[in-house]
Amino acid sequence: MKVLVVGGGGREHAIVWALSKSPKVTQLYCAPGNGGIAALAECVPIKATDVEAMVNWAVKNAMDFVVVAPDDPLALGMVDALEAAGIPAFGPRANAAVIEASKVFSKHLMTKYHIPTAKYQAFTELDAALDYIRREGAPIVVKADGLALGKGVVVAQTVSEAEEAARAMMADGKFGAAGARVVVEECMTGPEVTVLCFSDGEHLVPMPSSRDHKRVFDGDSGPNTGGMGAISPAPGYTPVLAAQCMEEIFLPTIAALKAEGRPFQGVLYFGLMLTPQGPKVVEYNARFGDPECQAVLSLLESDLMDIFLACRAGTLDQADIRWRDGSACCLVLASGGYPVSYEKGKPISGLTNGQLEGESNITVYHSGTALREDGTLVTNGGRVLGVTAAAPRLTAAITQAYAAAEKISFEKLHKRTDIGMRALKAIAEQ
Repeated sequence: MKVLVVGGGGREHAIVWALSKSPKVTQLYCAPGNGGIAALAECVPIKATDVEAMVNWAVKNAMDFVVVAPDDPLALGMVDALEAAGIPAFGPRANAAVIEASKVFSKHLMTKYHIPTAKYQAFTELDAALDYIRREGAPIVVKADGLALGKGVVVAQTVSEAEEAARAMMADGKFGAAGARVVVEECMTGPEVTVLCFSDGEHLVPMPSSRDHKRVFDGDSGPNTGGMGAISPAPGYTPVLAAQCMEEIFLPTIAALKAEGRPFQGVLYFGLMLTPQGPKVVEYNARFGDPECQAVLSLLESDLMDIFLACRAGTLDQADIRWRDGSACCLVLASGGYPVSYEKGKPISGLTNGQLEGESNITVYHSGTALREDGTLVTNGGRVLGVTAAAPRLTAAITQAYAAAEKISFEKLHKRTDIGMRALKAIAEQ
């Protein structure tokens, strides 16, 4: 099969990596791809959001299957457009991807179908939002309704901080149209867990749990990012909790979308808070999380292409999906200044053909890299690399990821030093 993966980050590199191992995949392409993906797939210089150009290229080059990985093209209806052109695609159609593209939609869906989540109100008028914030008090959470690269959420510790966030989104247009509507919700407490699930619209298969580390600095401080690292599985997410989430959250969500005429085929991301009152939904995403994808797919033993085909065919309940025992840790190496302002074009040293030589249990997934004409690998984004280790125990995976990261360097490299440490502390206290 000739397969095209849409996107150019670490998540897409992990998908390409897994697909490259499938005997079914004979030719692999990625658009736009990056400097690391180029070692496994032919990179095509088309923006991930250019639906028309992507579909035209896929038709012209007779793709047998397309994997649409990022949120923006899913929300723009790229899967719909590919299917209309006769090309099978993996990912939800636009009417199902709205579960991520609109937080107002997802909150209303949860309310209607009694799926546990935080108390909230949605607003289109700034004054009404400010009144509600003052009435409810802090801590409180302010969320832009639309897609904001994982950065449209402010967990405000004071009323004035929440007011400032609402003004920035609604009056100052910080996130453009994405912030024209906001959701203001209660601040839930408890450990956060991500569970990614394959779905064919009817059936649902969870992947190993994971935990993202959103803030840019140690101790979960500083601004939100796309994610600075992830571990899998997440300690504390027990089989009992998994069964509860399946019954109260996962299956009801799939059933709700189907009932609304929006059957979901693809990867549905459940961002969960394990509150004292039980697990609740923090957010949905309509695709693999990044960097959770890098950690989770490092544990996959089955053929990812088979799973994608089963999701599209509605036969997920018959698919053979196996995971290796053990844990994984993905450590993000970012450009200094990210997520605010940073420089690109810094040469990266320590890698050979994009990977660490002699490190069989380490995979370096590229997020923001590019290859110069002379073959030099350089930085080309905020998050540059995701150094990922898989090991029998979480302690070993974390230790090995950090040891491997020490062998890689570029000017102004920034990384957190505490990825997975809170999880290890939780294990120690059990």
